[in-house]
Amino acid sequence: MLLQGVDWLILVSFFVLSLGIGLYSSGESGKNINEFFKAGGNLPWWVLGTSMVATTFSTDTPNLVTDIVRKNGISGNWVWWSFLLTGMLTVFFFAKLWKRSGVLTDIEFYELRYSGKAASFLRGFRAIYLGVFFNVVIISGVSLAAIKIGTVLLGISPMATLMVSGLVTVIYSSLGGLRGVVFTDFIQFMLSLAGAIAAAWIAVNHPAVGGFDNLLQHEHVVDKLDFIPDISNGEIFLTVFLVPLFIQWWSVWYPGSEPGGGGFIVQRMLAAKDENNALSSVMLFTIVHYAIRPWPWIIVALCSIIVFPDLQALQTAFPGVDPAIVQDDLAYPAMLSFMPVGIMGLVVTSLVAAYMSTLSTMLNLGSSYLVNDFYLRFVRPGASQKHLITVGRIATLLIMIVGGFFALQLENALQTFGILLQIGAGTGLIYILRWYWWRINALSEIVAMGVSFFVALYFAFLHPFYFDPLSNLEQLVIGIVLTTIAWVLTALLGPATDKQLLISFVRKTSVPGPGWKRVYGWMKEKGEKHTSPHYFDFQAAIMAFGAGTMAVYAFLFGTGSYLLGQPFRGLLLMLLSALGFGLLIFLKRKFR
Repeated sequence: MLLQGVDWLILVSFFVLSLGIGLYSSGESGKNINEFFKAGGNLPWWVLGTSMVATTFSTDTPNLVTDIVRKNGISGNWVWWSFLLTGMLTVFFFAKLWKRSGVLTDIEFYELRYSGKAASFLRGFRAIYLGVFFNVVIISGVSLAAIKIGTVLLGISPMATLMVSGLVTVIYSSLGGLRGVVFTDFIQFMLSLAGAIAAAWIAVNHPAVGGFDNLLQHEHVVDKLDFIPDISNGEIFLTVFLVPLFIQWWSVWYPGSEPGGGGFIVQRMLAAKDENNALSSVMLFTIVHYAIRPWPWIIVALCSIIVFPDLQALQTAFPGVDPAIVQDDLAYPAMLSFMPVGIMGLVVTSLVAAYMSTLSTMLNLGSSYLVNDFYLRFVRPGASQKHLITVGRIATLLIMIVGGFFALQLENALQTFGILLQIGAGTGLIYILRWYWWRINALSEIVAMGVSFFVALYFAFLHPFYFDPLSNLEQLVIGIVLTTIAWVLTALLGPATDKQLLISFVRKTSVPGPGWKRVYGWMKEKGEKHTSPHYFDFQAAIMAFGAGTMAVYAFLFGTGSYLLGQPFRGLLLMLLSALGFGLLIFLKRKFR
């Protein structure tokens, strides 16, 4: 066990603070489910944006980045950097629409947008599918990372790690609801970022590394520093860069990067005090998540290549760790074992905070699906608010128990990332177009979800027994093609959504675009106009999407260039970033 007295004091103080926020928030959050799951819909953008960042700043994220960098270098991060495009799309094309919808959860949207038994089935099934299955996968992934950190840094068993951190999270999440989660997230993010920076500083100054200059010139590191994969390695260039940048971001549903918005991102937007706060919250998240956070993790990962050049070095350094979980992602917590007293407490607390922020969000989100979109909708429609909150708290506990169990079955963080990508392959485009094309119906989504899921099962369990194995890229592309063909045909040939419901949807959300021309015609027949003061300029939205994407990518690589000893390139990229942000300020009036 590497923690000393002052380290434990920092960690225990954080636990007490988290519980205190939960207790403080319990009064408001206990009034009704709107307060418990939506914080009354009256929170400011800066709190919500930071909460989004904290949620994605999970314990397994630095482990995942370390795994990627050790295998494919810095450029390997394009597998998730590409999702910046998804974030920018949400900012300028979906944030205001979601806030305007007025729903409690993004799953409630189904019966706002679609009609009939298929819409009801989709809402109920999706509540269980996301509230339990997907949440369990995510919780098990972040819990695996927590287990590795607890084993390496604290010397405690996996069960003890889950019992302590999981129990504290369940308590404050159950008491404080979303309000408690969001304000705890704000503190957790500050701790997490400070801990990550401290870890990077200590890693660079490790005796085996010998500072930044030696790090960047080391023979095992120099080929890991490119921002874009070497085109001469066609397979890596295709799988790590081209496919994520041109296909994956719009076609794959992935938690936190859902095309069109979804999950906890939508939950935060719905909790905003108005549409502009909803838009600004996602913009803040996109900037910090992609442009600011990655570099401390990347630096630690590069240092780990020198200190622990292979898996055998990791196993030798930590002989007490189960060999089954000794993978490249273990290198991140292994590097943290060199932290001095005091800094060790800060770093460990920051990782615990990262774990708890993701865990608390997924528990609250999963509970909201089960309570609002399944229990209240189908089991007890007339249940009292007090009863529903009690059910929500019980659901929170049960989701944690199941997620903790499955955490003991996984081996590495990249494994979880791959599972989630494959299951969501091909479904992304439908979540974008359902806001902009009236013909998409509930059956389209059911087909997309079913085909995507069964294709993933086929590649996981059946294909290896009958055919030569396919690469992850081949599986992903096949899943995207099959799923997209299936749901597009269903949209064109399947039953259309009820005419009156579509008109009601347009009235409520003022959705723009040529994809609603048929519905606009129906409204015109009734003497109604489809436009409103909130109708936005498509041309300006596209320009803002491009400017925002350019600004954040330029900031990301400008920062990286400075860190990697290329200040002139860094300066040029920062100027490009400033130009992009300047253009966004100019276009801001178009989105008021």
